[in-house]
Amino acid sequence: MLNKAVRMHGQNDLQLDTFELPAIKDDEILVRVVSDSICMSSYKAAIQGSNHKRVPEDIAEHPVIIGHEFCGVIEQVGAKWQDKYAVGEKFTIQPNISYKNTLRTPGYAFEFCGGDTQRAVLIPEVMEQDCLLKYRAREFFYGSLSEPLSCIIGTFHAQYHTHKENYEHEMGIKEGGNMAILAGAGPMGLGAIDYAIHCDRKPGLLVVTDIDQARLDRAASIYTAEEAAKHGVKLVYANTRENAVETLMGISEGKGYDDVLVFAPVPAVIEQGDAILAYDGCLNFFAGPTNPALSANFNFYNVHYAAHHLVGTSGGNTSDMVEALEMIAEGRLNPAGMVTHVGGLNAVADTTLNLPKIPGGKKLIYTNINLPLTAIDDFAKAGETDPVFAELAKICAKHNNLWCGEAEAYLLAHAEAI
Repeated sequence: MLNKAVRMHGQNDLQLDTFELPAIKDDEILVRVVSDSICMSSYKAAIQGSNHKRVPEDIAEHPVIIGHEFCGVIEQVGAKWQDKYAVGEKFTIQPNISYKNTLRTPGYAFEFCGGDTQRAVLIPEVMEQDCLLKYRAREFFYGSLSEPLSCIIGTFHAQYHTHKENYEHEMGIKEGGNMAILAGAGPMGLGAIDYAIHCDRKPGLLVVTDIDQARLDRAASIYTAEEAAKHGVKLVYANTRENAVETLMGISEGKGYDDVLVFAPVPAVIEQGDAILAYDGCLNFFAGPTNPALSANFNFYNVHYAAHHLVGTSGGNTSDMVEALEMIAEGRLNPAGMVTHVGGLNAVADTTLNLPKIPGGKKLIYTNINLPLTAIDDFAKAGETDPVFAELAKICAKHNNLWCGEAEAYLLAHAEAI
């Protein structure tokens, strides 16, 4: 079967290839990918090539399919799995598998198993570790966003607080406490706001910061203070371009924050988080840095006397992703606000290699169509010469200018095939 996919051949070398997919073995499954959202982790892998810890050394001879936030439909099921999976079922995957005692995972390490492709052959480990997840929602793009959401959920679960009388750790954020999400108006920050408002263990005060007022205004229009109040959360958006610590401590009435999530790999932001921790406060460094020497000051006097502690999370596990999928299916999470751009498989290579230079949130890819990467805000302009974009602009305008299931269905029905 001929297949098109974006594959990594070396450092900064992504190519849209056409190649033959092998027939599946009895312990494999063939899937048709419909959507994949591009992760900053894919950019980091692409610029490092085989120097990346998840990428094998022989990609010049055996290029690997990139992309790991994918959703689609099962097309063929090997004999080993026919009692568990069926042709026609929707799926998404948890890519953080264990592969032969290495860090290699789908989207980084395999010739035929990744997300930025028309079709993929899922390796046995995906099914053996229960990482092929059945997907019940109608919209494919929600399935692609469930992987980044699982990373956010894992962050909330990794937080902990300590009972002073017995030193036992209680996992999770402090229920009813003060939480700050620093540099939180980007795509992952938006997902964290959504989850904080709608999860089972909520903060009482949630403060979201950024230094870009336009980003804050967009976040506030999607996840409103009124919606948060319905769920018992006081939500405040704060521009911290100046006097960040003073501003944040003022909002908390001098009490500080029990849980601080840092969403930018910037020393100044990390140090802000340290400065606003309350007693027994937990700071989670969520942002993945590209600089292996990234450092920041941390007040160890407060580590000793104020029980401050620091954790870091990277990725989520299968239970985190199952929780994301269940909350999406129940309508408790709507991660559409994370998406700002839409494109086809033809746009993946350039988008991935230039991801830090492209403003906005998640870049959502539909892998069986040909479509330039286009911001939702630019649909109306593109629609002046392209009737597909004109209709997409009308649809999104009805949904607070957000990507939605109606827009996805229209695009899949009318876009040019790749």
